[in-house]
Amino acid sequence: MTRIAGSHQNQWLDAPHRHHAVVEDHAKTNKAMGLHNLPSKSWQVNQAWMLTCNLAADLDAWLRLLTLHDQADLADAEPDTIRFRLYHLPARLAKHARRRWLRIEHSWPWADAFILARRRLSALPAIT
Repeated sequence: MTRIAGSHQNQWLDAPHRHHAVVEDHAKTNKAMGLHNLPSKSWQVNQAWMLTCNLAADLDAWLRLLTLHDQADLADAEPDTIRFRLYHLPARLAKHARRRWLRIEHSWPWADAFILARRRLSALPAIT
């Protein structure tokens, strides 16, 4: 067994525990995205469900990283909070003059956060 000098100190013992806490947090996020309820007894259906849940968790993580990094109440929010505040936005999709308009309810407290996230996503360069 190889010994690392100073490995008996608290910070060396604390690092693996902190890493495990991050792993547990990601598992909790994936379960909140739908992984906790596999819909079928079929292996193929459950495999597709797991892939879909993991893709949803990845998209949520990228959305937070790219657009919500400076929003203190949304950057580290639980998936249910993000779902309530951003994904279940009270709005109407209207058509006028051959264009589509998203009419957001102005009294919604997180309308500005949604608009900011949408503008930041639109400003990202296209992948070529």
